[in-house]
Amino acid sequence: MNFKQQELTEEFFKRLKVKFPEIELIDVAPSPEDPGDLWLNITAPEEEREFELMDMASERTADILQEYGYSILIMPTRNHAVPA
Repeated sequence: MNFKQQELTEEFFKRLKVKFPEIELIDVAPSPEDPGDLWLNITAPEEEREFELMDMASERTADILQEYGYSILIMPTRNHAVPA
């Protein structure tokens, strides 16, 4: 991950966290399908809020791809311990 990708992933997560304070960042990992793509692995919000999260994230994902050429996706996960 380069400096700009790190900056974008941090900003992306901070935006999500403002609207969804219950989510936590698990890690940022390369996609198994394309190591140039990044996955933000996060804890999932309550089920009824997950669609709202995905809508908000998809808009930002499209903006990042269009503006910077980086594919950064979120991967909400249930029942995952967040590293300390």
